[in-house]
Amino acid sequence: MRRAIVRGTGHYLPERVVENSWFEDKLDTSDEWIRARTGIERRHFAAEDQRTSDLGILAAQAALADAGLDAGQIDAVIVATSTPDLTFPSVATMVQAGLGMRRGFAYDLQAVCAGFVYALANADAMIRAGLADRVLLIGAETFSRIMDWTDRGTCVLFGDGAGAVVLEAAEGQGTSADRGILATDLNSDGQYRDLLYVDGGVASTGTAGHLRMQGNLVFRHAVEKLADTAHRALDRAGLTPEQVDWLVPHQANLRIIEATAKRMRLPMEKVVLTVADHGNTSAASIPLALSVANAEGRFKPGDVLVAEAIGGGLAWGSVVLRW
Repeated sequence: MRRAIVRGTGHYLPERVVENSWFEDKLDTSDEWIRARTGIERRHFAAEDQRTSDLGILAAQAALADAGLDAGQIDAVIVATSTPDLTFPSVATMVQAGLGMRRGFAYDLQAVCAGFVYALANADAMIRAGLADRVLLIGAETFSRIMDWTDRGTCVLFGDGAGAVVLEAAEGQGTSADRGILATDLNSDGQYRDLLYVDGGVASTGTAGHLRMQGNLVFRHAVEKLADTAHRALDRAGLTPEQVDWLVPHQANLRIIEATAKRMRLPMEKVVLTVADHGNTSAASIPLALSVANAEGRFKPGDVLVAEAIGGGLAWGSVVLRW
């Protein structure tokens, strides 16, 4: 059967690095307070003239270079983002143009922090169905554009960045020993939409709005739902938590990551962590973490990875893949 294997990874982080101390003279907060509650030490903010598509193009170029491919060999571009340059056209078409890609198709996918997991599932389905042989997936965000800088409960959490993955079709035997994406699990429940949202939009206020979050409630849902979705995906793949080599979670909060790993009975030595240096980059966090860990040589052929995320909607899900 056709499997979607990882051919290459890449990422881009804006040059501006913002340490926790930057917030101390603007809010009633401190470096110690932020670290203790989130595990975040710093994050990157895009320059004033940088758009989400700019970050995505640079991450895509890095992933293509890692894969040894050029844009003309890509069939589809999917960008997971909640912070597009414009209402339309899609960021994905802007990335397509920026890469000089004149063939194939491109579209955006919006599931907030779970966006990249949803994008992986979309690309996997297209490759299995024979609709594409190579798909370029990008998670790119400029969340600094929608921060309320008077709200210390949210503005210290988020950063900007982009990560990218090239998926390629390969033949497998249809067993859990295959390389590539083995199983996915996607979920959403709109009754919780008020826990994490942006208070603006085209059809409501006509403005971009600001991010709003009920942090304590999001925390409780995240720990429960992330562990559950990971177990379901592993069951579908015919694997157990003991066979997982790496957990690559959405990098939202260190305490959430630690609690989820504990529920999965995974030691923190098996968890990829980038939250301290990147903060929460929403849909970009998982591809950023994948790219950073891959560049460090942490993944070995045959390793089993579980990627999981939850975001506004609420929307959540997980992907099991063999490197």
